[in-house]
Parts: sequence; structure tokens; C-alpha cells
Amino acid sequence: MKPTGWLPHPILSALLALVWRLLQQSLAPPQLITAAVLGWGVPRLLHGFLGETVRVRSWPAALRLAGVVLWDILVANFTVARLVLWPGARPQPAWLTVPLDLGHPTAITLLATIITTTPGTVSCIVDEARRQVLVHALDGSDAAGQVRQIKLRYEQALKEIFEP
Repeated sequence: MKPTGWLPHPILSALLALVWRLLQQSLAPPQLITAAVLGWGVPRLLHGFLGETVRVRSWPAALRLAGVVLWDILVANFTVARLVLWPGARPQPAWLTVPLDLGHPTAITLLATIITTTPGTVSCIVDEARRQVLVHALDGSDAAGQVRQIKLRYEQALKEIFEP
């Protein structure tokens, strides 16, 4: 499969060039040229592995979701620390089944990634046939509430970002 256009993955290209610039900490012309070549060349070389560029329908919703996820990661770190370090804490590990309303493969992948990167939860299986995600929670004392939160805070935003 041949890449289409000069920049088949423009966001990835920009991120690669930016990361190279940050790692090099130099504005020397050779470093700028290397950043541009990496940003242009790597996505073109990996195009067959990356697939088609995913279109984001709502950038404001994507930025809101990023803020929600960062906040939830911060809060979850304190919650997990309390559960692990507090002598009287009695976490109740549980398996949660989160039914999926999402259909977009990238949105489903991002949902599983968000769940896994949030301390205290791990998405273990994405069952596309049954349209559900199996999640292990460190403390599942309110399993139904946690499933509701995942669907409300993440899935709804991902639907707004990726699905028509």
C-alpha cells in the first residue's frame, strides 16, 4: 500500500519532528533538517503498518477528553496510594464488564488504553464479538458505578470525537 500525499500522517510527522528537536536541544541547521526528514520519512516508511489516517471529528472534545483523562490519572494515583499504603484499607479487586457502544476501532483501542493507563484499572480483553471490554479493577466495591463512569467520562467523549 502506497502512502497518499506528502504527509500521510501529519500529526505523527509533527510529533516526530518535535520530539527530535526536544531531544537534540539545538537549533543548528543539521538538527532541523534531521527533524524534518524524520518527520516526513518515518511515517512514509511505516505507512503500511499504520493504516489510514484517522479523522478526528471534534478537536475541542478531544482536548476535553485529554484533560479528563489527565485529571483522572492524577486522582487515581492518590486513590491507589491510599489503598496500598493505608493500613486499614481493604480493596476489593473485581472484574468489570463494560459493554461497548463504540464501533470505531481507533476509539475502542483508545478506550482500552485510557482504562489501562489509569492506575487501579487494567483492560484485559477487548471482545469485539460480544462488544465489551473486560476490566480488572483494584477496588471494585462499586462495580456498577465504575462501569457507569467509564462509559460517561470516556466512551461518550470518544463517540463524539470519532463517530458520526
